[in-house]
Amino acid sequence: MGDHKEQPLRVGAAVRRRRRALELTLAVVAERSGLSVPFLSQVENDRARPSRSSLEKVADALRTTAVELLAAADPACSVDVVRAEETEPMPDPQVRSLVRGHHQMHASEFTGDHDAGREFQYRNDQLMYVADGAVEIEAEGRAYRLGRGDTLYLTGGVRHRWRATVPETRVLVVAVAEHIEAVQDRPR
Repeated sequence: MGDHKEQPLRVGAAVRRRRRALELTLAVVAERSGLSVPFLSQVENDRARPSRSSLEKVADALRTTAVELLAAADPACSVDVVRAEETEPMPDPQVRSLVRGHHQMHASEFTGDHDAGREFQYRNDQLMYVADGAVEIEAEGRAYRLGRGDTLYLTGGVRHRWRATVPETRVLVVAVAEHIEAVQDRPR
């Protein structure tokens, strides 16, 4: 009751809107992301569902984040319950969105390991909370070790990378949103 209807998430329209807003061609996005034009076309037309890694490459090429693209793809609800047993994970099975839709806040749960070499930098503030296990976070030339129940706050613009140091670590990442215009495509 009151729960958001579960539907497969389609990011194609959000990717297309962002690409067009930046006045980029599919060829430019393909070059920036290392993905093929046919694949990107299939993503934009919701004929292909990108993996988490591919979605991050597309987001980087569009100067945004995968979380923002996913948020722009999903309509927002004023009250929404995200149940653990019902939630379809993001394209990568180790990441689960905790807030659906286009909101002022985003939250994701990361379980296990991920691409520890990937550096992140968000325009807005972010909070990382270790629900289980332990992580090491490198930010501003310093390493921070966090265990269960610990949090780390990052001001917008801080470059950072992190890695799980214990198997099956669960990290919750809550961030202030960078909005993408979520309007219908303009007629051509």
